[in-house]
Amino acid sequence: MRFRPVSTPGPAATGVPADRTAELTAELTPALARLDGTVEQADAVREAARHEADRIRQDADRRAQGLTARAALRSEHVRTRAADRRRAAGRRQAATIRGEGRRAEAALRRLVAARMPAEADRLTDEVRRQLGLPALRTEFPGGPRERGGP
Repeated sequence: MRFRPVSTPGPAATGVPADRTAELTAELTPALARLDGTVEQADAVREAARHEADRIRQDADRRAQGLTARAALRSEHVRTRAADRRRAAGRRQAATIRGEGRRAEAALRRLVAARMPAEADRLTDEVRRQLGLPALRTEFPGGPRERGGP
């Protein structure tokens, strides 16, 4: 309320008008002068905070680079172990497949060995028949094996 004019608006009454600006300046200058030191302190605090923030960022960058380097080494180690496990599993699977292949080959060889004589006799009889010669067999595979003479 003290900063408001005392008189009512309108033409000035009698006397010299008060210099409100001079009064306000005289009253506020000491209070504002005391704030100058506070502004300087605030500037110093802000500058110190900037330096601390920069230090924290640099420290965080160094830690992040260290973590990244360790993670890269660890990931390489994990990748190598995973590849070793897959290779070992692949070798086991290949050995299983080779074993199955060998068993299938042995079974096929036994089957061929069992059928070969009868097929050879049948083929021989067919050739002999086409040449007009008598057959050597009287029965085909599956029956008793009997050989006749020429």
